[in-house]
Amino acid sequence: MSKKATATVAGAGALGLSCALALADAGFEVTVCDPGPPFVNASAVAGGMVAPSFEAVLDSAAADHFDLLLAARNLWPALEARSGVRLDRTGALAAGRSAWLHELQAAFGTLGLFATEIPRRTAEDLAPGLAEDLDGVLLNREDWRLDPCAALAALRVAAAAAGVGFQATAVKGRGAADLLVLAAGAAPGLAEIAPEAAALSPIKGHILRARMADLTGVTVRGEGVYVTPADGGLAIGATMEPGVADVRPDPAKAAPLLAAGATLFPALARAAPELQAGLRAATPDGLPLVGFSQAAGVLLATGARRNGWLLAPLVAQLAAALATGRDPGRYAARLDPARFG
Repeated sequence: MSKKATATVAGAGALGLSCALALADAGFEVTVCDPGPPFVNASAVAGGMVAPSFEAVLDSAAADHFDLLLAARNLWPALEARSGVRLDRTGALAAGRSAWLHELQAAFGTLGLFATEIPRRTAEDLAPGLAEDLDGVLLNREDWRLDPCAALAALRVAAAAAGVGFQATAVKGRGAADLLVLAAGAAPGLAEIAPEAAALSPIKGHILRARMADLTGVTVRGEGVYVTPADGGLAIGATMEPGVADVRPDPAKAAPLLAAGATLFPALARAAPELQAGLRAATPDGLPLVGFSQAAGVLLATGARRNGWLLAPLVAQLAAALATGRDPGRYAARLDPARFG
């Protein structure tokens, strides 16, 4: 019997665990290396939104990539079935001023999508506790969500069941493995392993976790804020601080986030939430690096900015295809690590 090819995956977040599972299914003997405790990474400090539509209309960095984001979302049902991650497909709301909602409707229209204005009673059924002074509410069914910590746990269990091993160590090189997959986000020293990682820059983000079980419902987007069910409560987010690599929570970020969340759900004004910070990696065009490095035996799968959960199945599919010499599909060129020179 021929010996299995070996792969080391650096990083145990959404991208790393998804890649590890896909590589194990492709016949590799896989080890995931991450020096941090399980479930303490940027994928855990997240809202868990699998949201191609709202990302494309609200984030200028994502606007030109809606087709790719939607393709990634469409791969999620297969990963859900394989891993046990549970998706909520109820949809997402946008709530706020009439002028802002009209701008959103126009932006959805340019993508060939529809955001439906819904009656107040329907909005309250979907999002109990929603503020009464909002001009209107739109519903978009295209965007889904998951619980980040529960999803990380499910991916880890599925990977372990597929034979993936785990080590609490930092990766400094390919070592004896046939393949090294860099999925370690903004971890220091990646460019020393794969020079293409020099295109990555850190982005620090804060969210609040509030135990307000009576408010849980669907994701609600406001102007510059979102409130979404996560980890048995609510996640309120998020800040984005490009170029900041300090992972310590900044207490000064809590009050503005809470105030913004309270414009959507007034009951949040009396909450005592926990402030969390995470560190993500981003490229100049907002898309991840997925593909082989010029460094022998090294494959990058990192830099998803704030869309790690959304892009996880697409990144994993591409990584497994490239690792096994199969056609990686239509999006490989757009994510090629060499595109920045």
